[in-house]
Amino acid sequence: MRINLLILGGTTEAKALAQAVAKAEIPAIFSLAGRVARPLDQPVPMRSGGFGGVEGLCDYLRREAITHVVDATHPFAAQMSRNAVAACANVGVPLIALSRAPWHAVDGDQWQRVPDMAGAVAALAGPRRVVMLAVGRMHLAEFAPNPQHRYLLRLVDPPEAPLPLPDCHVIVARGPFSEAEDRALMQEHGVEIVVSKNAGGRGAEAKIAAARGLGLPVIMIDRPAIPARREASDVAEVLDWIAHSGTDGAGTDLGV
Repeated sequence: MRINLLILGGTTEAKALAQAVAKAEIPAIFSLAGRVARPLDQPVPMRSGGFGGVEGLCDYLRREAITHVVDATHPFAAQMSRNAVAACANVGVPLIALSRAPWHAVDGDQWQRVPDMAGAVAALAGPRRVVMLAVGRMHLAEFAPNPQHRYLLRLVDPPEAPLPLPDCHVIVARGPFSEAEDRALMQEHGVEIVVSKNAGGRGAEAKIAAARGLGLPVIMIDRPAIPARREASDVAEVLDWIAHSGTDGAGTDLGV
């Protein structure tokens, strides 16, 4: 069977996978949600934008004769991951997730774990503080019920419209960042608390280590639930899966 791989990207792991499949000369398409104005170039052909839900993704898989799908999206891109599980099962295309392990609190961490974004908003109720809000542009409006705080935001792209937070400072920059950089940033702006998704991996961990070193509390948002699927922890495992996986017609992987 001639492989035609779809990589659902947007993470450092997805970029590493794209580099590996390009080196191995495996035909692949790298798909992005289209939320970043200036995405980084990839060594394989790219597409940008949504598919139109499960039905749209099913149509795309059939139209492009996709043989394998790797979900290497952000751990909080839950809707895309759910759609991938449903569409691959419907069309009968093998699916694997290239997943990064979540962060776990260690000595020195002062975490308040919350189940979702609403829990983080509730946890910020109270007196004015300087908050490093590291949740991504799409979730900023959810924190509008807490306008009393001074928010430090770090965004990949400049805001195109007024932000829903009346007192905020925006830094436009693309990571990864070092622990020393994030520590200096927090000190410069007098950050008193950090709000973060539990993204896991090393690319965004610097702010967590910096908060630990400064003795700052962190509101840590747990990951959303994703339907059961096959998962890999590194690129080599994905490449081995591509080389050996087949399908029983219902998207179930068979060792061959």
